[in-house]
Amino acid sequence: MADPSSYRPKPGQIPDSPGVYKFRDEHGRVIYVGKAKSLRQRLANYFQDLAGLHPRTRTMVTTAASVEWTVVTTEVEALQLEYSWIKEFDPRFNVKYRDDKSYPYLAVTLNEEFPRVQVMRGPKKKGVRYFGPYAHAWAIRETVDLMLRVFPVRTCSAGVFKRSAQIGRPCLLGYIGKCSAPCVGRISAEEHRELAEEFCDFMAGRTGAYLRRLERRMQEAAEEMEYERAARLRDDIGALKRAMEKSAVVLADATDADLIAVAEDELEAAVQIFHVRGGRVRGQRGWVTDKVEAVTTSGLVEHALQQLYGEERGDAVPKEVLVPALPEPVEPVAQWLSQRRGSQVSLRIPQRGDKKDLMATVGRNAQQALALHKTKRASDLTTRSRALEEIAEALGLDSVPLRIECFDISHLQGEDVVASMVVFEDGLVRKSEYRRFQIKGFEGQDDVRSMHEVIGRRFKRYLQEKQKSGEWTEEPDGGPAAPVDGVLTAAGEPDRADGRPVDDDGRPKRFAYPPQLVVVDGGAPQVAAARRALDELGIDDVAVCGLAKRLEEVWLPTEDDPVVLPRSSEGLYLLQRVRDEAHRFAITYQRNKRSKRLKSSPLDAVPGLGDTRRQALLKHFGSLKKLRAATVDEICEVPGVGRKTAETVAAALAGAAPSAPAVNTATGEIIEDDGAPPAALSAERGQER
Repeated sequence: MADPSSYRPKPGQIPDSPGVYKFRDEHGRVIYVGKAKSLRQRLANYFQDLAGLHPRTRTMVTTAASVEWTVVTTEVEALQLEYSWIKEFDPRFNVKYRDDKSYPYLAVTLNEEFPRVQVMRGPKKKGVRYFGPYAHAWAIRETVDLMLRVFPVRTCSAGVFKRSAQIGRPCLLGYIGKCSAPCVGRISAEEHRELAEEFCDFMAGRTGAYLRRLERRMQEAAEEMEYERAARLRDDIGALKRAMEKSAVVLADATDADLIAVAEDELEAAVQIFHVRGGRVRGQRGWVTDKVEAVTTSGLVEHALQQLYGEERGDAVPKEVLVPALPEPVEPVAQWLSQRRGSQVSLRIPQRGDKKDLMATVGRNAQQALALHKTKRASDLTTRSRALEEIAEALGLDSVPLRIECFDISHLQGEDVVASMVVFEDGLVRKSEYRRFQIKGFEGQDDVRSMHEVIGRRFKRYLQEKQKSGEWTEEPDGGPAAPVDGVLTAAGEPDRADGRPVDDDGRPKRFAYPPQLVVVDGGAPQVAAARRALDELGIDDVAVCGLAKRLEEVWLPTEDDPVVLPRSSEGLYLLQRVRDEAHRFAITYQRNKRSKRLKSSPLDAVPGLGDTRRQALLKHFGSLKKLRAATVDEICEVPGVGRKTAETVAAALAGAAPSAPAVNTATGEIIEDDGAPPAALSAERGQER
């Protein structure tokens, strides 16, 4: 590990101008490439106190052994040079997007004398016009099959083309009218190229004018009573319309745009791109990357733009690029895109309308891509086994944790405090074992105390079930077993085929199967609380660890410093997935609980008062406040409410304390107490944990 001060440039050596810099390791390999508006200010950030650096940045500067830079004139030149160097040196600490699949394109080889339409994968070639990418190659072939009726462009390989020219007979497509057969001279090279260019224009979205021209020619043929030619044109129009229907209209103004969305967590990020041409989605692609450097969403977007347009020119760069966050600064990137297109490119965040809605769809695709990527890693047997082995090694366990339970606390500013327990067995979720808890021991916000209570309650239930089955009959000191929470029953209950205890009805007991590892969402305080709860119950054969969100550090109850698993560790991915699932389950329960509380009313507890009469009372008086102030005689005036029911309602409302006035969090105004929940709840979501 190198000391950054050993290779820090002397004061005044670094120029205060735009440029690109490279960090090299002791072997001379480039490990990081970056750009800066001011090299002096940017590089100074790397040579500060190591404790103040992000862990990933700290790892990079201690791995490096030297730094060098190149001065350029503008920030746009710095952006171009940075992209070139990242592509050339493939630095280990730079974000590098990798395609989650090799996407097929529809390609037209305009660089050949007789252009050919074909499906192509891999790097793009000069002089070839590309459309897509598409999700599946069969989607391209279906589209091409429909288009060849109208644009009979060559689709055969060079060998077939040469053979047909030698024997003087076209291939089958030439006989059935889906190729103009330039191989045997039915049309000239110039006419065939014109046909290929028309095909490209139609695929690029310029469809309206061509369809109108075909319709006009069809009408002219019908007027001249050339009905066979009119029928062929009619069928051509139908084929083109069917080809267009395969990509639905998403933007009504025939926009050419690319929409980029990012989904990320602490370790990985997924990028999804929708290519919209002529208002229709013409292609889709996605990338997944490891976050090997400290990078924000803006930085991820900038890297995605470099990856997407670094090799593109002209119309391949659309007029409009919509992103979830703008690069910082945005002007050089926008100028770079405009240079690559040859005209102005709008780089912005959609604020309203169809474009914002479509961006939300792209964002959902990115979230699903990231989840699918993690699921694929978790579902592989070899990967799961390696993950469990890495966890056991990192935590010093005697054996791999075949059952992992994770606990998380959720609340909204100290209200509706709940907890979740999720279970993973053999690295896979076991949703039938999930459990939810309400914090009952105290009120208010205290995550540490809440964690202690939940762990204690869960393992008290485990000891109860163990006592019922007769598995635990002695105290650790050899004395007789003491009842837990006053429960101690006889043994002799049946077991399931897999060895787990079951009740008399054959159902598995809820807490009878212990985990080998307990994971808590949090750092050292939460881990200490969980360990203390287990110690109080005399349980010493269950390991405990915590996973802190900020830096993904693993905390152990007996260690002062966290265990830092490697970024590429499968064990860390599994722990992260367990923690995220516990958080999702907890916050879902907390939201549902809060929603029910907000919708509750003192009238719900009135015996014999159903929904119909409850709604009739609220409708008659207008609000719960006015109903509470009403007399029994006034309540009796409501249709369907007798005197006995009215007396019960009045007594129930008199005994119920009036709730605090509800406040509309969007406007700040007091909402009339009408027994209904406040309308604006979305602002509270930001306060949830």
